[in-house]
Amino acid sequence: MSGDRPIPSTGPPPVGPSSMGPPAVGPSSMGPSATGGPVRGTAAGSAYLALPPTAVDARPATATRLVVVWPGLDPPRTAAALAAAVPLTGVPVWRVYLDLPLPDGRPSAGLGSGAFLESHGMEVYGAAVEQAVERLPAALADLRRDLGLPNGPIGLAGFSAGGAAALLALARDVAPVSTAALVAPVVAPSRAARALEKRAGRDRAWSDRARGLAERLDLGARAGEIAARGAALLLIGGAKDRVVPPSEITALRDLLRRHGGCTVESATFRMGHALAAEPGAEARPPITEAVRVDGVLGDWFRERVAEVDPRFGHGPPAEETRTDLRPVPAQVRASTS
Repeated sequence: MSGDRPIPSTGPPPVGPSSMGPPAVGPSSMGPSATGGPVRGTAAGSAYLALPPTAVDARPATATRLVVVWPGLDPPRTAAALAAAVPLTGVPVWRVYLDLPLPDGRPSAGLGSGAFLESHGMEVYGAAVEQAVERLPAALADLRRDLGLPNGPIGLAGFSAGGAAALLALARDVAPVSTAALVAPVVAPSRAARALEKRAGRDRAWSDRARGLAERLDLGARAGEIAARGAALLLIGGAKDRVVPPSEITALRDLLRRHGGCTVESATFRMGHALAAEPGAEARPPITEAVRVDGVLGDWFRERVAEVDPRFGHGPPAEETRTDLRPVPAQVRASTS
């Protein structure tokens, strides 16, 4: 499948500390628009927003020159909204925010809404996650053509349903992935529905097809396949998240570690599920929780795909940076390791 030709965004690029200085000097393989503004286009049928590398204090240090980021069905629920919330400005590679495939291209009801207790809600979720993964190889071909990037491993990131898509992409091994960072990934939709049942005071009304989808997308059951890919993984949860409780994150971390083969770190912060205010479909100034998550993810990717330019120094140690994110106290959080 071939994507539409990209067009430069008419809006300004996200503003961050590293976007205020002169364009970064990097290899020509970073793409013909590496020193320009954001690029919008379509890859394998899904709209994307690509943010060029603008970090002035770091340069790529590995073959990973692209991070693909999927939004969720909850705010921020579009590529543009997630790019505004979590721009990863300090990561000196292209960050491409790719919409999930959804019916009519319109954002769906969130996983915390009653719609998820109906068959249609589960089927929309399942189709979005599975089709995103199935289309990823074609999407990467379109993105590399549009942005002038070479073949090579990618980084993956995702929020909520987008995090589930990233885990499924690893399990199915549809593309080479060097590292991934996932925020509140839906590990098991059946457990998310069970928690919603308790809050809503009613049982789900899923068809056999919807139940089969939920069983197929229980990603804990595929932990061995995920770990076998060898990608370094970061899992982030929210202590007040009622869609993906922090226990889901730590349980997946422990399961992946038992299988071995990959580095897995996790952190739980004092936040709920959403990373933007409702409706979460348009680009808006980031909320506090999104700023914190952006700092953690930025550190994670910088440490694994970049090197700091010695002319600018190395900045504060990662642990000092992360301390500012105010993780929840040890007695109520999973360990960060």
